[in-house]
Amino acid sequence: MEIQGEVAEGFEAVRDAFVRNFEVLGDRGAAVAVHRDGRRVVDLWAGSRDVDGDAPWTAGTAQIVRSATKGVAAAVPLLLHQRGLLDLDAPVAAYWPEFKAGGKERVRVLDLLAHRAGVPVLDRGLTPAEAVDGRTGPRAVAAQRPFWEPGTAHGYHAQTYSWLLSELVLRVTGASLGQWLAQEVTGPLGLDFWIGLPQDRAERVGRVGPAPAPQGTATLRTRPRRNVSQAYADPDSLTRRAFAAIDPLPDENDPAYRAAELPASAGIGTARALAGFYAALLGDTEDGARLFTPQTTALAGTELSAGPDRVLVVPTRFGPGYMLHGPASPLLSPASFGHPGRGGSLGFADPAAGIGFGYVTNALAPSVTADPRAQALIRAVRSAL
Repeated sequence: MEIQGEVAEGFEAVRDAFVRNFEVLGDRGAAVAVHRDGRRVVDLWAGSRDVDGDAPWTAGTAQIVRSATKGVAAAVPLLLHQRGLLDLDAPVAAYWPEFKAGGKERVRVLDLLAHRAGVPVLDRGLTPAEAVDGRTGPRAVAAQRPFWEPGTAHGYHAQTYSWLLSELVLRVTGASLGQWLAQEVTGPLGLDFWIGLPQDRAERVGRVGPAPAPQGTATLRTRPRRNVSQAYADPDSLTRRAFAAIDPLPDENDPAYRAAELPASAGIGTARALAGFYAALLGDTEDGARLFTPQTTALAGTELSAGPDRVLVVPTRFGPGYMLHGPASPLLSPASFGHPGRGGSLGFADPAAGIGFGYVTNALAPSVTADPRAQALIRAVRSAL
């Protein structure tokens, strides 16, 4: 395996872990990038652009990152709050009156962001066409009766998070979340990350698909994944129904899906962009650009939900839109906040260490929150620190 890119002195262990991901843990094409204190210290890529092809992965190759999109999207409401345009303690219905239907009138914006709104499931799953039309999804979650008393428990809103967050941002700003993100964040920072892939960037995106079986005795399954798998096998479980809020599951290589603005699942970007985004949240970029104030950074890492997750089954921890360090998704340290993508991709920030991290892969493993390849890279970063 020919590894491209470079690592700074002291971060060689990250390169070693990246190589092992290909040799043992099933990677076909992937990239990893790490910023520390305003400097990019890891920038590596290797393998094939397409999981089922031979064309090489290049420095600019982008991939769909599934739920790692949620961490990027979460910056939008927090920036709106930072600018005084969104009250996180206000009811969602104050901005979106239709949302109060079915007993949701007291759901706060913070509840929505922390997966406490009680609507991870729809009574009827949406078709892929309905999911991306910008109207059916918001109407469905607005009309949906909650599955528990909002604010009293949490459960991962795997798919419905797209319509909850996108409609809230639309009501506050008059722009779609993908448009606002491009105009206010990724465009000015020059980050190759899109929620709603522009047609003129489509040729840079590789094909994703199932990861090949790992070699030897290594396994891509983790303990949390086995528990989730058991629940997912039950068609009546919240787990299965939450992921089936789009039914059937869309083809992630379909150009129409890639162009859709689904902030829960359809973001597309590079590892450089993920790492650069999280570094910019902290102000740890080469030019000193900072998106979050220290107060907003502290808020992003504040625990709002913790304990047994009614959808993911295992205990999870969430801040306002971000998954926090914990048993289900170990990150660098208790200070870390970010989001994994089901199948492998991961982005996070660690304010204590001044780290912005991004890992993107086209080989989608069975893991839900703690992919062994991403975890191996995190351990290597920790050893370098």
